[in-house]
Amino acid sequence: MMNIEARKIEFVQEFFKLQSEKTISKLERLLKKEKEHSSPDKVEPMTSVELNARIDKSLKDSKNGKLTEVNDLLAEIEKWN
Repeated sequence: MMNIEARKIEFVQEFFKLQSEKTISKLERLLKKEKEHSSPDKVEPMTSVELNARIDKSLKDSKNGKLTEVNDLLAEIEKWN
């Protein structure tokens, strides 16, 4: 499995080979959209009330069996690749 740095280098190398203006524009829009969604400026801390409400909901979900087992989650993540 490649590390993130190797993947970025490979991506940039493939990007340099592109000749389609349309494809480059799509990638530019995708990058801009991703940067907007992952901007640290948009992250706001939870209040203690919000945190406690989330904890209460999580405990309730746990009691009601609304859980995803770790092995099931890992199997699902494997499908992402």
